[in-house]
Amino acid sequence: MLDALTLDQMRTFIAIADTGSFRAAAQRLSRVQSGVSVAIANLEAQLGVELFDRSGHRPVLTPQGQVLLGNARDIIVRVDALRAKARGFAAGVETELGIAVDTLFPVQQVGRVISQMRESFPSVSVRVQVVPLGGPLEALRQKRCALSIMVGEEFRDPRIRFDALTSITQVAVVASGHPLTQGKGGRSLEALDLADHLQIVLSDPSPISEGRDFGVISPQTCRVNTQDAKHNLILGGVGWGRLPFWLVERDLEQGRLIRMNVSALGRNGEVVSEAYIAHRLDESMGPATRQLADILINLTKRSA
Repeated sequence: MLDALTLDQMRTFIAIADTGSFRAAAQRLSRVQSGVSVAIANLEAQLGVELFDRSGHRPVLTPQGQVLLGNARDIIVRVDALRAKARGFAAGVETELGIAVDTLFPVQQVGRVISQMRESFPSVSVRVQVVPLGGPLEALRQKRCALSIMVGEEFRDPRIRFDALTSITQVAVVASGHPLTQGKGGRSLEALDLADHLQIVLSDPSPISEGRDFGVISPQTCRVNTQDAKHNLILGGVGWGRLPFWLVERDLEQGRLIRMNVSALGRNGEVVSEAYIAHRLDESMGPATRQLADILINLTKRSA
C-alpha cells in the first residue's frame, strides 16, 4: 500500500502540521475541510500509524507523526527540486536577473561577474540588492531574486542550496583618535574596556534574526542600516565595530583606522566567515543566472 502514497497527501500532512488545524490547512490548500480530512485519513491508513492525536481541540502530532513529518518535508523539497530542474531544461533566457548580496561581500567583485555574464546575455537586465544579515535569505524566500550571496552560517533554509565561494575576514576597528586607542600601554583590550563606548552595528532588514544579536559586546550600541553608514560613523570617531578587511584595508594602511586587539572579538580581533552563493531548490535557474553563478564560483576559486 505504500506505493499508493501521493504527493498531495504529503502536502496535506505538512499543511496541517504547519497551520495547526484541518480548517486552516484547507484554507491554505484552497480545498474543503472534508477533503483534507479524507486525505490525511487515507495517508494514516496506508502508513499504518496515526499521525495526529485528535482527542483535543486541535490536532497534535503523535511521536510517529513528528518523525514522519521530517521525511515528508524532505520528499517534497526533492520533488520540487526535480520539477525545477526539468523546467530549467526548457527555459528560455531571462528578461531580468535579481541578485541579493550580503554587505560583507565586495560588490566590486559582483560587478565584474555581472559584466562577464552580460557579454553572453546583453539583453538581460540586472537588479542588485545589497543587504545585511538575513536580508539575502529573505530575498530568496520571497522570490525577489534568483541568487543570493550570503556570509556566515547563521541563516539557513532546507529549500535553499548553498555553494561555498571564499572566506571573508572581518576586523574590529576604531578611528585613530578614539579614546579606545589611548592610554592602554600597548596591552590588548578586554571586553570590559569596550563597555563604555558605542558599538556600531548593522540592523537586520528582515524578521529572520528578530530578538537575536550577532557579535554585539557593548551594552551601548548605535544601529545603522548600511555598511557605508557603519564605516563612516567609525571613521568619524562615533564608536567602534567590525568591518570587512577588504573595505578598511586602505584606511588601516593610511592610519585613519586602528585595529583593535580584543580576544573576545576573535584572535587578533578578527573573525573569518565563509561566503556562499545560494539559490532556491524549487526554482529553475535560467541560462544567464546559471552562467553568473558559475562565473562567480570560478572567479573566487582563482582568487583563492
